[in-house]
Amino acid sequence: MQAKQTGLFNLPGANRTQIPPILAVPGLPPPMPVQSFGMGMGVNPNLSRQSRRLYIGSITPEINEQNLADFFNEKMKEMAIGTGAPGNPVLAVQCNYEKNYAFVEFRSAEDATAAMAFDGIIFLNGPLKIRRPKDYGGPENIAPSMHVPGVVSTNVPDSINKVFVGGLPTYLNEEQVMELLTSFGELKAFNLVRENGNGPSKGFAFFEYVDPAVTDVAIQSLNEMELGDKYLVVQRASVGAKNGQIPPQALYPAEIPKPILPAGDLEGVEARILLMLNMVVPEDLSDDQEYADIYEDVKEECEKYGPVEDLRIPRPVKKDKAKWGEAGLDPLAAQRVDEAAGVGRVYVKFTESESGRRALKALAGRSFAGRSIIATLLDDNSQTTPPLHLIFAPQPEAPPPLPQD
Repeated sequence: MQAKQTGLFNLPGANRTQIPPILAVPGLPPPMPVQSFGMGMGVNPNLSRQSRRLYIGSITPEINEQNLADFFNEKMKEMAIGTGAPGNPVLAVQCNYEKNYAFVEFRSAEDATAAMAFDGIIFLNGPLKIRRPKDYGGPENIAPSMHVPGVVSTNVPDSINKVFVGGLPTYLNEEQVMELLTSFGELKAFNLVRENGNGPSKGFAFFEYVDPAVTDVAIQSLNEMELGDKYLVVQRASVGAKNGQIPPQALYPAEIPKPILPAGDLEGVEARILLMLNMVVPEDLSDDQEYADIYEDVKEECEKYGPVEDLRIPRPVKKDKAKWGEAGLDPLAAQRVDEAAGVGRVYVKFTESESGRRALKALAGRSFAGRSIIATLLDDNSQTTPPLHLIFAPQPEAPPPLPQD
């Protein structure tokens, strides 16, 4: 695999000393006094309270005590997680708007543990970072009992399925790295490690897939991949390694990594399918005319490197009456359908592998609509998500409809 940061491809169309008071939710029992917040579980007569509270980080300005409580109450009932007892699981919420965090108090420790499954969920234009509070004295690093579909946790717990990826160019953000990783399966958890938590990228990340079966396939495919001016190091993380630490064996690899598809040495590769990531976004593909323009632009550019047998650019499902498709879906369901169909990726099948190699050298790293293209070659038997036989299935079974002349 190869991706470089070069060229231009501009196609047409394209210390908590002051804690704000806890505000009770109307109709529910009053919360415990704020003075008990800093007490340790070993001596705190209200020791159960720490296990019922969660820290919510990265809250946006639109979030307040009421809508955050409503959000958790509705989502937990909708997903049927927690104790399932009558009434709302949230007792109280406190927000610190200066530091963009909140504390949510639940009616039981079981409900609080269940709510940790929402770590990473999008609420009012941003993902929520959900953690145990610092005064929590219970068992650490216990993974949530379930995975919420469509939610990628920002906390990757230690397990045999935790994967380390190093050598990432520091200019790549979370969305771009995740786009690369989700080519092999749906992510359960992902954490791009940054300086001081929210500073520049340190160039490595941890992640875990929903389906453990795809882990080895992803490691084999991504390890030693050339990305920009670096080679990726991808391997299972050491059990016990922390999210901010590089596994020791990744610091000193047994040998200098070589790219799977090194530039200038692709002649032996029989792959003829070019996969391009970070090239299009769902918003570009909803309008029929805009989609047709992008399709023709990509096809015309790729034909410069050899005959194109097939081109597939999966389209998003209909989300409202103004966009294409037969039926509307709610946003979460639509997002999952789009991910399963490969929306945001471009698949180009050339008649010959030599054409694919030429296109890879020419297009990897070039710019399309202001985005740097990440590209790789696949053969007809490559294991990807979604599977290639579905991407290139005869119409109308294939997920993306092609423009009609």
